[in-house]
Amino acid sequence: MRLHHATLARSLSTLALLLAGCTSERAVPPCATCATVQVAAVREPPFVLPPLVQETVGRDIGDRVFERLATLTPGATTIDATGFRPALAERWERVDSLTWRFALRRGARWHDGRPLTADDVAFSFEAYADTTLAAMAAPALEGVRAVSVDSATVEVRFPRPGAEQLYDATAHVRVLPRHIWGRVPRGEWMADTSLARLVGSGPYRVQSWLRGQSLTLDADTTRRPLPEVHRLVWRFTADPEAALNLVLAHEADLLETVLGDEAAARVAADTSYRLVRYPAAVFGFLGFRVAGEKGAHPVLGDRAVRQALTLATDRAALARALVGEGATVPPGPMSRLLWIAGEGAGAPPYDTAAAAAQLEQAGWKREGARRVKANRPLALDILVPSTSTVRKRYAEALQAAWRLLGVEATVTAVDFPVFQQRLAEGRFDSYIGAYLDEPSPRGIVEQWTTRGIGALNHGHWSNPAFDAGVDSALAAPDLATARRYWRVALDTLAADAPAILLYTPEQRAAVQRRLGGVRINPYSWLEGVEKWTVDVRAGDRR
Repeated sequence: MRLHHATLARSLSTLALLLAGCTSERAVPPCATCATVQVAAVREPPFVLPPLVQETVGRDIGDRVFERLATLTPGATTIDATGFRPALAERWERVDSLTWRFALRRGARWHDGRPLTADDVAFSFEAYADTTLAAMAAPALEGVRAVSVDSATVEVRFPRPGAEQLYDATAHVRVLPRHIWGRVPRGEWMADTSLARLVGSGPYRVQSWLRGQSLTLDADTTRRPLPEVHRLVWRFTADPEAALNLVLAHEADLLETVLGDEAAARVAADTSYRLVRYPAAVFGFLGFRVAGEKGAHPVLGDRAVRQALTLATDRAALARALVGEGATVPPGPMSRLLWIAGEGAGAPPYDTAAAAAQLEQAGWKREGARRVKANRPLALDILVPSTSTVRKRYAEALQAAWRLLGVEATVTAVDFPVFQQRLAEGRFDSYIGAYLDEPSPRGIVEQWTTRGIGALNHGHWSNPAFDAGVDSALAAPDLATARRYWRVALDTLAADAPAILLYTPEQRAAVQRRLGGVRINPYSWLEGVEKWTVDVRAGDRR
């Protein structure tokens, strides 16, 4: 009789699953396949272990598995302690000018059930600072140490006072399990392909990774509240067009960026999806080769030429025409998202008459269709990566606009690795580049200050007044003082014109309509996916 009851119970359970439109592949939450969300991703990341990650898809996956001590609220400033919210740490306090103390979340555990302790945090900070791993965050953590006070308390100690200490203590390091990775020599981390070691404390855990195809995360069933999105599957594609096709074929629920108005119209025409607009943390620019090892550039070393080329560029019209709806001109060397956006006067407006007068005054005289000075024609080349349609179109538009001014501009398109090599070697006159902001304006140091020469300051622009303004802004003790110094620094940059700031786009994500509560953080677009809702009544389309 007991056997009969057991058989009946199994039959009823099976019937319930069938009526719900789900199948059970393994021990997963109820209706897990109905609550599966598939992400169309462009290219497969080589790593998802956070210290090894160098690109956004790997970051998106790793951030669902591993946790920071705290997270910055979207739109908050990096020097305002009230702008941070709990993650692995439930509270924190400043101990002195060099130290922050964090109390870890009570009952925090790794996905394998082991307790998460302050020793894990200390181990993680040490790993990120290890040059063997070449973590992107390592420069920001130079001299920073995490020290275990007790099993649930850790102190993060800095080598010097600074306004962004809380940001540095929380933004860069995802906490790793010491009992797993402490046994593996750091020199072997990059070669390690064991999924069993990808153990975190976040809302999702790694379920499978089919190299070249997909990676699957399942919700951590011990977490409360349990995410409504029970399973996340990244489908890897070779390029944006292939990713878009997954969406249009109803084989994916999410696509981070729908490129171009035509593609957006195709998605909008499908009633299963909606477009979610959000500003991008990216800005594009034309950078000038101001100087090099042999001194100033023969043409672009002249500030008057750089200023004239800026005046002769209709940046607002180009942004709308070439980047698309919602694109705007950057307010400075930054996207519109950075909290210092709007500080400084910015570049002057489009004015071809003023541009011509500037060149005349600087000695560049008209000789027919071109301008000449000391028997040298006013000529330059624009270097672009051949993989970027937008940048190639920008270069061609600038070439045409400057021709009317008497400037002979050529365009050179090369493969992206060659593009990067030529920038590093200084083999260019100008180039069209794009930078991805982090929430801190500190990236400006590598991109535009003298200290950035040899890093991202490929144009070798050097201005002591700008450098001093940036240093003062980064060391400022409060928001008002920081803004004042940034205003002075950015005014200096605009006047010296080391680049023409071209665009900061608005991005459009494709989102399946059965997903609700979608709020996109432009710095990490899947942050908070565990709080999204799923209309399981819409069924499982796969």
